Amino acid sequence: MFFHAHPDDEALLTAGTMAMLAAEGHRVVLVVATSGERGQADLAPGEALAAARIAELYKSAAALGCARVVNLGYGDSGLAPGGGIADDRPDNAFIDADAEEAARRLAAVLTEEDADLLTTYDPAGGYGHPDHVQVHRVGGRAAEIAGTPIVLEATVNRDPLLKGLRLVRRFYPQLDIRSFEQAYSPGEVITHRVGVRRFARQKRASMAAHASQATGADTRTLGVMLKIPHPLYRLVFGTEWYVRRGLPTGTRLRHPFEVPSKG
Repeated sequence: MFFHAHPDDEALLTAGTMAMLAAEGHRVVLVVATSGERGQADLAPGEALAAARIAELYKSAAALGCARVVNLGYGDSGLAPGGGIADDRPDNAFIDADAEEAARRLAAVLTEEDADLLTTYDPAGGYGHPDHVQVHRVGGRAAEIAGTPIVLEATVNRDPLLKGLRLVRRFYPQLDIRSFEQAYSPGEVITHRVGVRRFARQKRASMAAHASQATGADTRTLGVMLKIPHPLYRLVFGTEWYVRRGLPTGTRLRHPFEVPSKG
């Protein structure tokens, strides 16, 4: 089961792994906390955008081979203009939800699916979005309640990310990379480096499904990513990264279900 905050988060962080596991015969379930109704888009924030983004989510899930999509139905908390928690968030904003109650709702899905793996986010929520931080809290607790044996924190290796963004900025100088300089996780704490180049086509299709998130601002990260030529795309997005807590320092695994060798 892959737990994300908003539609399109799965495309950016875990799509290749999802497609790989589906191709291997695993039942893959995608859960989102919100409909992403406060995201930037050509559509105004609200119900219309929520409906559009959920439709895009199902299209993405189909491209990845998901067997089920679940929306927990919380409100998109949005971001304050300078980052952080927005003051004008909705009454049911995910960031304001009782974490224990939300965890029990997610745990019920984990139990129903008899899931053996759950992905969440790193403690910082990747780039710091409040809903992503809440995914970390809620997901970890849900796994405890349901007894899910493997919890992987989806992240990005910050080191090559910054190198890649600096390269992309040569072609798109308007791209602002400052927000990524303290985002995600440094390489030394990452336990899983999952090679997904063989599933680049599915990952790109997942990104392309979220058309609303490639528009609505001067420069959208997703829009820039989709303009990258296919050979370079396979290179840039050919690895997905995870942290599994409790493993020895220096653990280097290549598959979500790989077991660390002893000795």
